[in-house]
Amino acid sequence: MSNSPKSQYETYGLTGMSFVDRGTGERQPYGAGGPDRGGYVDTYRPAYEALAVSEAPTEPILPRQTPTLVQTQALGGSAQEPRSGGRAAARRAARRRRAAERPDPLRLLPQALVVAFLAGGASAFVASDKAIELSVDGKARTLHTFADDVTELLAEEGVRVGEHDVVAPAPGTGLTSGDEIAVHYGRPVRLTLDGQPHEVWTTAHTVDGALQQLGVRAEGAYLSTSRSQRIGRQGLALDVRTERTVTIMADGRARTIRTNAATVGEAVEEAGITLHGEDTTSVPPGSFPRDGQAVSVMRITGTQEVREEAIPFLTTRTNDPLLFRGTEVVDRAGEPGTRRVTYLLRTVNGVRQKPRRVGDEVVREPRGQVVRVGTKPRPDAMREADRLNWSGLAACESGGRPGAVDPSGTYGGLYQFDTHTWHTLGGSGRPQDAPAAEQTRRAKKLYIRRGTSPWPQCGAHLHD
Repeated sequence: MSNSPKSQYETYGLTGMSFVDRGTGERQPYGAGGPDRGGYVDTYRPAYEALAVSEAPTEPILPRQTPTLVQTQALGGSAQEPRSGGRAAARRAARRRRAAERPDPLRLLPQALVVAFLAGGASAFVASDKAIELSVDGKARTLHTFADDVTELLAEEGVRVGEHDVVAPAPGTGLTSGDEIAVHYGRPVRLTLDGQPHEVWTTAHTVDGALQQLGVRAEGAYLSTSRSQRIGRQGLALDVRTERTVTIMADGRARTIRTNAATVGEAVEEAGITLHGEDTTSVPPGSFPRDGQAVSVMRITGTQEVREEAIPFLTTRTNDPLLFRGTEVVDRAGEPGTRRVTYLLRTVNGVRQKPRRVGDEVVREPRGQVVRVGTKPRPDAMREADRLNWSGLAACESGGRPGAVDPSGTYGGLYQFDTHTWHTLGGSGRPQDAPAAEQTRRAKKLYIRRGTSPWPQCGAHLHD
């Protein structure tokens, strides 16, 4: 260890301190100019650095003193020089030498104060300084800081952390020398796990570490990238399909497999089952297979059948003020159309299914029916009917002959009733066989129901 003033200043870290020269009034650094100019002189000397024999004594020799043998020897003189004063002079010289070597207390006081000040400042300086190990994303370094807590240290070092980053110990924790601080930056991972998308964050640096941190079982799983792939600060997209147990039932036999397939169709293929023609599965083949899921394979055979079906016609009704209310007259009879329909007949695992309509074609369009509906208020029925010209109607329809029959044999009697209408009016047998009076009574009843519509050609004679 060096004992020069410069090395002591550097030891205490105060090499920049100075004093004012009493003679010149100028500021001088400590140690400059020597003690006679107010400078600081290091008087400390360790015990093992003894004075050399060759050093000259600090005791001044008075002008009228004769050097003793000891003094002469100390000054490098000959041992044969004469001694003056004998032993008493030697003792007095020794006392004067010890007095000269003893330091002046008043002179050493400023030096002691400076040393005490420097020592106290250095102690406070050393106590505030802390040695901290800081690790940022796995890169560690040791640094010295005066920061009081973790937050202040990170701010000093320019380390910014966000809500997804991890700091241990937590920000705000006090610091002591020797502490270790770790900062782990969060990384976004766009994870698709078993078909379900997730947005997650991890502080792991690799895919394998992220899977462990997120609790994803990677054994036997499909990964879209290698487990050793590093994850940068910008993150990455990761598709994971864990291994699942799926049971496939086909042709009367069940097969249970462990798979990380992306679709049910892939799982069926892994089970060694081949689909033919229209064969399918009980769940959509493109759906994601779940753990513990049971899937049935359906063997399908099918044929097509074409059938012709009638298309109903529509009826159009129009109001007719000349017809009594409740009376309807069909001006044009409707005709149904025809449609050719194709059906698929399927058999699933040997069981015939309900026919499924797969197509149709219109062969003939239907013809609509036109009907006139009476809106004329109905008069007193029987009185009105009695005033009509029934003989004129009978003459027009049958020539006034009660037993008349038309050439087709369909209509008969005075008013040419058809058998069905005759029976709805309460008649029996054939109308031409009934008396003329009965025929007229039932004709009046028909008029009350339907007006002149049953006699479209001769009905006008009723009002002559």
